Amino acid sequence: MKRRLLIFLSIFVLAARIPARAETDAEVEARKTALDLAGAFSNEGFKIRDGHWCGTVKRNDHTLVAVNLYAGNQYWFSAGATEPARKIAVGVYDETGKKVTTEEYNADEKAAAGFSPTNSGQYFVSIDLVEGEAGSFCLIYSYK
Repeated sequence: MKRRLLIFLSIFVLAARIPARAETDAEVEARKTALDLAGAFSNEGFKIRDGHWCGTVKRNDHTLVAVNLYAGNQYWFSAGATEPARKIAVGVYDETGKKVTTEEYNADEKAAAGFSPTNSGQYFVSIDLVEGEAGSFCLIYSYK
């Protein structure tokens, strides 16, 4: 019995340490681009939240990420993309799907949207391909 428990715990520990999916080189490059952009906001007192979302951004296909935000905080959502994606955009939507008014920054493969929610709750951040072909993206966010 003791041996079975030891084997089970060993398998559990090994399974917990194996990542679900390794990031591609393009996703790593996109994250570097997003972090570079988010660094500008950290100069204004924003803290970069741990964690990030990577994937593929395609033309005419919204990539959505659900986030829980708190009223009274300020947020910047920064995204970076890699070739062949040439220009992306970031948008924020409330829980009903209505686009919220944000400050926007767009510079080719970098884009960001910033705002302060008046209500706490779930919001959705979209990453859209504006120019180019499907490519990797990474989204991170900062708050204060």
